[in-house]
This record gives sequence, C-alpha cells and structure tokens, in this order.
Amino acid sequence: MAESASKRLKTSGPLIGTHSGHFHADEALAVHMLRLLPAYADSGLVRTRDPAVLETCHTVVDVGGEYDAERRRFDHHQRGFAVNFPGRPTKLSSAGLVFLHYGRAIVAQRLGQAEDAPDVDLLYRRLYENFVEALDAHDNGISVYDPKAVAAAGLEKNYSEGGFGLGAIVGRLNPRWNDPAPADRAEAQAAEDARFLKASSRIGEEFDAELENYAGAWLPARSIVQDAFTKRSQHDEQGRILVLEGQSVPWKDHLYALEDGTPSVLYVLYPENPQPGAKWRIQCVPESKDSFVSRKPLPEAWRGFRDEELDGISSIPGCVFVHAAGFIGGNKTFEGAKEMATKALV
Repeated sequence: MAESASKRLKTSGPLIGTHSGHFHADEALAVHMLRLLPAYADSGLVRTRDPAVLETCHTVVDVGGEYDAERRRFDHHQRGFAVNFPGRPTKLSSAGLVFLHYGRAIVAQRLGQAEDAPDVDLLYRRLYENFVEALDAHDNGISVYDPKAVAAAGLEKNYSEGGFGLGAIVGRLNPRWNDPAPADRAEAQAAEDARFLKASSRIGEEFDAELENYAGAWLPARSIVQDAFTKRSQHDEQGRILVLEGQSVPWKDHLYALEDGTPSVLYVLYPENPQPGAKWRIQCVPESKDSFVSRKPLPEAWRGFRDEELDGISSIPGCVFVHAAGFIGGNKTFEGAKEMATKALV
C-alpha cells in the first residue's frame, strides 16, 4: 500500500527513502548530505519499512538490506556487509556509505574545484576521519578503544562524557517513551517525521560547520604553517621554535603532517591579533592533536604567575602570564615571547 501524503516530507525531486520509527544519527546525516547536492536539493523523503514503498524510491538509506551504489541502495545491516572507507578500519553505516560515494562531490562543490583536485581529496579524507567515521563507529557499536585492552590495563574513566556525542544530539530528538502520541496513525507519523527533519537539520548544521571550517580556515592555513616550518631554524638551530607571523592560524594538524612522525617543534609563537603592537603568545606543542600533555611544558617555576611578578621570576621583561598547567603563556612583545621560549628550552 502506498504511503500517505503526510509521510512524504518533501514532494519534488528524486524521492529518498529511509526507515520509520526510532531514528539515528547516521541516516539523519545521510539524508542531509544528499540534499546538499543539486540533484537532491528538492528531494522528497519517505520514512517506511514497507519494501513495496521503498522500491518506488530513487535512493534508499539505512533500510532495505541492500548495498548497491548503482541502484542507490545504501544499507549496512545485512549479513556479510563489511565495507570500509579507503585506509580506515571502521565498518560503514549509511552515513559512511553516502559520504563514500557523494563526499567528493560535496567537498568539490564547496571548494569550487574538480572532484579529482588534490585539495578535494585532502578534505574528503579529513572530513571522513574527523566527523563521519565517529558516526559509523557509533552506529555499528564499535568502541573508541578495544574494551578487552582497556579492561586488561585496569583503566577507568575519570568522568562521564555525558550526552555530548553526535549520536546523543540526534537521539534526544526522538520521542520519549512516555510522550503522548496522536491516536491517528497519519498524525503520529507526521509528528515523528517532523522530529526526524529536525534531527537531520541539527546534525547537518554540525557537518556543514565542519566542512566550512576545513574549507574556509584549515585549508588556507596550510601554506602559512608550511612557510613557518621552513623558517624555524632562524629562531632556533634545532628547529624547536615555530613562529607564525601576522596572526595565528590552525596549526596543529599541519605541523604534525610536516613533521611526518619525527617531532621537532616544542613551542609555537604567534600574535594575539594582527594589529600592530599586539601581545604575543607562546604555546607548547601537545604530544598529539587531542592530548593535554605538552612535549615540553613551560617551566614549573613560571606557572600560575603574571605580569611584574612573572618578570622577576623569569628575568624576562614584559611577561603577561603563564597558565597554571604550563601549556601556554604570553608576553607583550615578540622578543619577550621568543626569550621565554629560548629559556624554556633549557
């Protein structure tokens, strides 16, 4: 039996199908990503588990028990499914499948470049590894760490991460078990569908923001960090001090890539803003992107002090502060910040 008009959340363009009932982050993102492309911009959406209705859909995600890219069928629940993103170990969900086949086009559209352009390939892989893969793992029940290895090491969490994951953001938008539901089936489905659209929009906002950050800020920073990396021996013979002239840019990912597994830089210096006379910061390079452990923290004797008191302790004029954890500090001038870095190297 055909679906009622109330279940077709949009009525023009190719029809997308996904399952009804409790929704998840992967199909919510899959639908959003499809609709970023011109071919799907005005697509209809039907949420059902009826095979006959799904057969009428142009594209089906997260339901139907079939993965066939030529027929635009993107489910991952069927027995024997074991598709991964190139070079990554995580089994794909519907979000990963859609991104695998349409992610390049989405990135190319944002950059205004051909799909085979190097920058497109770079961001395609970065977006998967830093956004989509987490949804694939969450939907497939894959832990961040091997549970057996964690148990064997006797590790326990210091605190709860709460409901801040992407899956939780979407999960909260499902109806609660004790929410009153309309007695009329069509009205109940329409209410559920409205929640799904909100979920798709919500996680879509996060995806769009991630893409925009990579395209608008992260990628343009590459050449700036590359130039500073090339010149680092001007500030320290061993290349342990990197100076970003003009203003700070996102540097961690690019620095780790440039070092290529051989850590060398310990401190990064940059002005607080691009205005003349701006104060300067000295930041310690973390052991890894998400680590709070610095390769070489600023001296313990400086930590937690400010201004003239810090000047006296460090014997460096113009000090502004050093954080109590020793990972960042500041000085009124570049010369002062560089002297802080040079003394901290000892």
